[in-house]
Formats: sequence, C-alpha cells, structure tokens
Amino acid sequence: MHRHGYKGRKFRRETDQRRALIKGLVTNLVDHGTIETTLPKAKEIVPYAERLITKAKKGGLHNRRQVIAGLLNLDTARKLFDEIAPKLILRNSGHLRIVRTRLRVGDNAQMARVEFVDDVYESVVKAEPSKAQIEKVEPKKADNKTARAAAPKAVKAVDKHLSQKPVSTVRKSGER
Repeated sequence: MHRHGYKGRKFRRETDQRRALIKGLVTNLVDHGTIETTLPKAKEIVPYAERLITKAKKGGLHNRRQVIAGLLNLDTARKLFDEIAPKLILRNSGHLRIVRTRLRVGDNAQMARVEFVDDVYESVVKAEPSKAQIEKVEPKKADNKTARAAAPKAVKAVDKHLSQKPVSTVRKSGER
C-alpha cells in the first residue's frame, strides 16, 4: 500500500480537533509574533499560516472572509490584514521560520519556535518618548549662552528621573 494522497499529520486527533488545533496555533502566532510548540506541529502549521498571509496580502472581500474563517478571532484577522500584511508586501513567500529550541522535559519531545522572518512587530512595540527626552530636544536657532545653560538642566532632569527607584511595598503573609 502506498501513501499517495495522504497529506498532513493526524496528531492522534479527530478531524475537527485537528483543525481547531491548527487554527488555534496560527491565531496565537499572529497575535504574539512567535509561538513554541512541538516540531511536527510547527511543520504542519507553517504552510497553513503562509496561505493565510498570502491571502491577507492580496486583500479583497473574498480573501478577507477566508482568512477570518481560517482563524479563531476576528480581531486577529484584522491585525493580520491591517498591521502585518503591509509589512510583508516585499516578500513573496517564506514569511515564517522554524527554529528548533529544546527537548521537552516530560517526554523528550523536540520543541520548535515558529516566528516571522521579518520583524513585523517592530514599530508596534515602540514606546512614546518620555517627558525628559522631549525637554532635551531644543530649537535649532538658539543663542550659544542659552543653549549651554539649558543643556545641563535637561541632563539633570533625565538623571533625576532615572535615579528615582519605584517604591515597592512588602506585604505580610495573609495580606492582600
């Protein structure tokens, strides 16, 4: 008996459970940018996720509905269309990579991390400039005396801001 036409892995699950597993893993991948799972599951979800990413890049109502059906969450589908797909427009395929990480302690299974090749979450994570950084920026047309006098004050403000440590409260056992 040949194995012609037997595509994919079963993972010892029913068809519906297997589809839900793959959808859940891909949804978490889009939400968090990286996931860690077993190597066979990682190899199974990468082609599925690649197809969804390609549909998101093409756009259109039909592709949007197919991506929504392929993920568990409507917000995740919106994130894929609005934030991730525009950043991957220059790459035709190969948006994801599989990196082998470790052997799982309980059963010695090979674990792998699935992540985007391009850093799609770079601009999303950037923090807003703090007040000290805003004070440090000065207008270009200033006298030398005022610029020299203002610069040490800005540095002192930054140092003062960084030198303050957050106050932590120590709780006794039983306190909330």
